[in-house]
Amino acid sequence: MSALGKAIRGYLDALEPTASPHTLRAYAQNLEALRRFAAAAGVESPRGLARGLLRAFLAELHGRGLKRPSIARYLAAVRAFVRHLIRRDLLRQDPTVALRTPRHRRPLPIQLGEGQVSELIAAAKTPRERALLETIYGGGLRVSEALGLDRDDLDLQRGIARVRGKGRKERLAPLGGAAVRALREHLASPPPRGDPRPVFLGRRGARLGPRAVHRLIVACAARAGLDGRTKPHTLRHSFATHMLDRGADLREVQELLGHKSIATTQIYTHVSMERLKRVYERAHPRARRTALEEGCAGR
Repeated sequence: MSALGKAIRGYLDALEPTASPHTLRAYAQNLEALRRFAAAAGVESPRGLARGLLRAFLAELHGRGLKRPSIARYLAAVRAFVRHLIRRDLLRQDPTVALRTPRHRRPLPIQLGEGQVSELIAAAKTPRERALLETIYGGGLRVSEALGLDRDDLDLQRGIARVRGKGRKERLAPLGGAAVRALREHLASPPPRGDPRPVFLGRRGARLGPRAVHRLIVACAARAGLDGRTKPHTLRHSFATHMLDRGADLREVQELLGHKSIATTQIYTHVSMERLKRVYERAHPRARRTALEEGCAGR
C-alpha cells in the first residue's frame, strides 16, 4: 500500500469513533477516488497533494458528468483529509485553500400537509408500519435514528425516546401521543425470532433496513394518492415545517431535529414562508395582480 493509501486508512480509522457509518462510507469512496487519480499521475505520497493535482482531480470529476452537489461532497472529504494530514505533520501547506466549492442552489425539501401525513400513515397495513411512520413523524427523526432504536431506548410512559444521531450524538426526542399508542400496539406482539432488542425488525428477525422503509413510504404514498416524490425524509421535513407553522421557535426546532448548526434548520423557514405566501395569494383581496400588471411585468 502506498504512503497516501496508508494515510487515508489512518484518517478513516481516526474518524470512525465520531462519524456515522454513512459518512465513513462516503469519505472512503471519495478518498479512494483521489488515491487512484493521484496514483495515475505518479503521486503516492501525501506530500504530493499539490493544488494543481487537486484542481485536475475536480476537473476529472466534472468531466465524468457529476453534478455540483456531488463534486462539493468530494471536495469536503478532501479538505477534511488535508486538515488531518497537516495536524499529523504529513503536509505542510493546505493545497485546498484556493479551491472553490461549486455553488448550487439547495432545493426546498418536499413536505406534506398535516392532513396528508394522516393519509400517509392511514395507508400503513400493519401495526409495525404504522408505529414506524408515527415515530419518524412524531419525533422528527432521521430514518437511521428510528431504525437504530432499541426497546430500552423507549420511555413510553413519558413519551420520550433516546436517539443516536449524526456523529453518534445522543438526544432525547419526544414521540407524541399518536406515536406512543402505535408503539404500544406494535410492541404488544411478541418479537419474531432473532435479535430481541430492536424496536423495528424485518421478517428475518434482523433490524429493519433503510431500503425497506423507502419501499414502505413509496407504497403508502401511492395508496394515499400523494406526491410520488415522497420519501422517508419527507416526514422529517414535514415535522419541522408543521412545528414552525404552529409557532415553534427556530432554536427549539433545531434542538428537536438534532441539528448542529441553526443554518441547517433555517431552510424550513423558507418552506413555511412559501406556504404562507400561497395562503396569502389565495386569501388576501389585494394579493392578485391584475391582467394589466401581469402584461406589463412580462414586457
